[in-house]
Amino acid sequence: MRSGKAAPKSPLQGYRGKKVLVTGGLGFLGSNLAHRLAALGADVRLLDCLLPLHGGNRHNLEGIEKRVEWIQADIRDRAVVEAAVKDRDILFNIAAQTSHTDSMRNPRLDADINIHGQLNLLEAARLRRPDLRLVYCSTRAVYGSPGRGKVLESGPTQPLDVYSADKLAGENYHRIYSSVFDLNATILRVANGYGPRAQMRQPSFGILNWFIRLAIDNAPIKIFGDGRQVRDYLYVDDIVDAFLMAGLRSDLRGETYNVASGKGVPLIEIVRKILRIAGKGTILHVPWPETNKRIDAGDFVADNRKIRRDAGWRATTALEDGLKSTIDFYEKNRRHYWG
Repeated sequence: MRSGKAAPKSPLQGYRGKKVLVTGGLGFLGSNLAHRLAALGADVRLLDCLLPLHGGNRHNLEGIEKRVEWIQADIRDRAVVEAAVKDRDILFNIAAQTSHTDSMRNPRLDADINIHGQLNLLEAARLRRPDLRLVYCSTRAVYGSPGRGKVLESGPTQPLDVYSADKLAGENYHRIYSSVFDLNATILRVANGYGPRAQMRQPSFGILNWFIRLAIDNAPIKIFGDGRQVRDYLYVDDIVDAFLMAGLRSDLRGETYNVASGKGVPLIEIVRKILRIAGKGTILHVPWPETNKRIDAGDFVADNRKIRRDAGWRATTALEDGLKSTIDFYEKNRRHYWG
C-alpha cells in the first residue's frame, strides 16, 4: 500500500527553466556543472574559447550537445560577454587561467584573463543584467601558506604566485560590485579538485588527475620529497553540488565560502590508493625543484563549517569512491583526454 505522502522535492528542482550561463563551460568544473544543469532542466548557455593547452575539451559535452548552447568566445571579448549575460538568471563564473606554474611563466596572460576578463563580466552584468545572480569560482590558493590548523574564510590571504594573486583580485572585484552596484555575487574558494572531464595532457592543471593518468599509463609518479604534505581533496561532483546550492540562494550575497572536505590527507597516501585501484604504476621520490618549493603552500585543510551552516552543503563522496570513478572514466575515455 502506497503512502499518501509525496516524495520531498529537491531544492535543486528550482533550476528547471532557469536561464543559466556557465563561463569556462567546456572545462573541468564547467562541463560537469553543465551536465548537472541539463539534467535538472535548466536553459544552459556555455561560454568557452577553447584556449589551446588549457582545460576546454569538446568531448566534455558528449551526451548533452543538443541540450545546451555553446558560444565559442572569450570572456575578454566585451561585446560577446554583454550579449551572453543579458537574458540570463544565473551566472556561474568559472572561466580562468588556472595553472600556477603557467601564471609565473606568462603573468600577462593570467592577468588578462583573470583580471580583465572578470571586469568584462562584472561590467556586462552591471550594464545589461543587474539582477543577475553570480557565483564566482575562486581557489583555496588565495590563502597562500597558512600553517597548521583548518583555514577559516576570515583568515589572512597571502598569495604565493601570480595565479592566486589574480584570483584574489577577482574576488575583490566581485565584492566591490556587490556592495557598490548591488550585484548579487557569492565567492566560493574551492579546494583541490579531481574527477572526470579534466585536462590530462600536462600536470599544471590538477596534480591528482595527472597522477591518475600516470598510473593508467603504468608510468612512474614523481613525488617531491617524502610526499607527506597534507591537502584537502574534493571530488568534482561535490564541487558541483556546492555551486548548484549557492546559485539558488540569493541570501548569500557578498559572502565568501570554503568549498572543501575539511579533511587533510597526505599526498603519498592518496598516490598509494591510486596505484592500488589502477593496479599499476610506480612511485619515484625526487628532490623538490627550487621554483616549486617557493610557491608550494605546504599543508592545507579548509574549515567548511560556514557553507555547511549557510547553504546546507557538505562533501559526500568518499576519497576511495571518487578515485575509483575517476580512474574508470579515464580508462574508458583516455583517447579523448590524453592528447
